[in-house]
Amino acid sequence: MSAKGRSRLAHVLVLAAALAAPATWAHEGHDHDAAPPTPVSGTSPQRLPDGAILMPKPSQRQLGVRTAVAARSAVPRAVELPGLVARDPNAGGRVQSTIAGRIEPVAGGLPGVGQQVSRGQLLAVVRPTIDPIERSGRAAQLAELQAAQSLAAKRVARLRELADTVPRKEIEAAESEAASLEGRIRALSGGLAATERLVAPVSGVIASADAIAGQVVDARQVLFEIVDPTRLRIEATGFDPAFAADVAGASVAVGGNVVPLEFVGASRVLREQSVPLVFRAREAALAGLSVGQPVPVTVRTRSSLEGVPLPAAALVRSASNDPIVWVKTAPERFEPRRVRSQPLDGTRTLVTDGVRPGERVVVDGAPLLNQVR
Repeated sequence: MSAKGRSRLAHVLVLAAALAAPATWAHEGHDHDAAPPTPVSGTSPQRLPDGAILMPKPSQRQLGVRTAVAARSAVPRAVELPGLVARDPNAGGRVQSTIAGRIEPVAGGLPGVGQQVSRGQLLAVVRPTIDPIERSGRAAQLAELQAAQSLAAKRVARLRELADTVPRKEIEAAESEAASLEGRIRALSGGLAATERLVAPVSGVIASADAIAGQVVDARQVLFEIVDPTRLRIEATGFDPAFAADVAGASVAVGGNVVPLEFVGASRVLREQSVPLVFRAREAALAGLSVGQPVPVTVRTRSSLEGVPLPAAALVRSASNDPIVWVKTAPERFEPRRVRSQPLDGTRTLVTDGVRPGERVVVDGAPLLNQVR
C-alpha cells in the first residue's frame, strides 16, 4: 500500500473511533450546553450597532413616520434674528394725567385690561388735589375779586345814571373793569372746582390699566395703555448696519402659520450697539401676539443660496448635540446624517450639506425616531 493510501486509511479509522465513543453527560449542576440566543423581535424598533435604526412597518405607521424626497433648489438666503412685538405709533396710545389728583370712576366704572374702547371714550376723571394753604389763598383771592367786582358794578350803574354829564370813555372804562373782574372770578372759581377728563386717544384694547377708584396720582403718570391688536409691528435686532440694504422681506411664525412681513425700515440710531429693523404685517395677521413678546424673525435677503428645503421638524439633535436628519435607506432601515442647515422661514429649514438629492428624508416623526435606543 502506498503512503497516500495509508494516510487516508488512518483518517477513516480516527473518524470511526470518534463516532463509536459513548456519549458523555455533565454532572448535576454542570450544564455545559450553550444557551440558545434570544430571538430578536420582528415588531419592535431597535438601534443597530452602526447607529442606524431598524423600524418595522407597523411601528412606522404607529409613530406616524413620513418621508419626502430631497430636492435641491436655490432659495433666498435667510438669517434668523431676535425680535419683539411692538405697537404701531399710529394705532396705540397712552392715557396720562396732566395734574396731580384723585381718580374718580365714570358711569360704567373704570375700564379693565382687555376691554375694547373707542376713540374719545371717557375712561376716568381726575379731581385735582390742592394743598389746604393754597386752597385758602385762592379762596381769599376770590373773595377780594368778588368785592372789587361788586364795587365796579355799582360804579358802572352810577356812571350810566350820569351819562349826560359824564364822558362816554369813563363809562366804557368802568364797564371794561367790571367785565375783567367778572372774568377773573369765573376763571378762578372754575380752577378750584375743575376736573380733568381722561379720554381714549385711539380705538383699541386696554393693554394695561393702573387706575383704581380713589387713587391719588401724580402728573404725567401713565394710567392706561391702549393697543390696536390688528396693527402691530415687529422690531428685529440686527448687528450689521449694512445688512438693512440687503433685506428683501421677512416672516414670523404665529400659531403654526408663517406670516409674511413687510420691511418698513431700519433705524439710523444704534440701540445697545445693534440696529433696530422694523417690519409690519398686512391686516390682522399679528393679532395673536402681545406687545413685548419675543419672537424669532426670519429675514430674507436678496442673495440666494442652494440647498434642500425641509420642514424644521425634520432636524433633530444627536447624542453629541450635532444637527442630524434621518434618511430612509431601506423599507425598514433609517440612517442618521449629520447636516449643515440654516433657517429658511418660521417652519422650514435649508439643509446645505449632508443630504443628497433623491434621498428620502424623514419629515414627520423624526423626534420619536431619534429616541429609539
